[in-house]
Amino acid sequence: MADFHLAQLNIAILKEPLDSPLLADFVANLDRINALAESSPGYIWRLQTEEGNATAFRPLGENTIMNMSVWKDLESLQQYVYKSAHTEVMRRRKEWFEHMSEAFLVLWWIPYDHRPTINEAIEKLEYLRQHGPSASAFTFRNPFPLKV
Repeated sequence: MADFHLAQLNIAILKEPLDSPLLADFVANLDRINALAESSPGYIWRLQTEEGNATAFRPLGENTIMNMSVWKDLESLQQYVYKSAHTEVMRRRKEWFEHMSEAFLVLWWIPYDHRPTINEAIEKLEYLRQHGPSASAFTFRNPFPLKV
């Protein structure tokens, strides 16, 4: 699997602006959770501005924030998402974000030296929404192991 890495995009629709009191705890935890990702085994890269997070990227609308990262493999990302302090923030997502009936997370395999673009990630999310999980775009619930 050294020739490929796992890319992920997840999006969320804010209930209120980032500078609102409702989102204060979410914003206060961004640096800590991003640092946790960066120090996690298998972490490769994440989309960020000079401020160190991705909340300024709003290609899907002013109320929709995104997070995009690259990991060594599915297991590394799962460990970070579900078995680290990241879970304590994830448990509170209903406080801060609107419920989404469509897919809001997508995973896909990329060449090891590739960094996905925002447009590429959005295309993968749209593909997943239209076609369901496949080797091209999948989810944690329906993963597609890399076959080389």
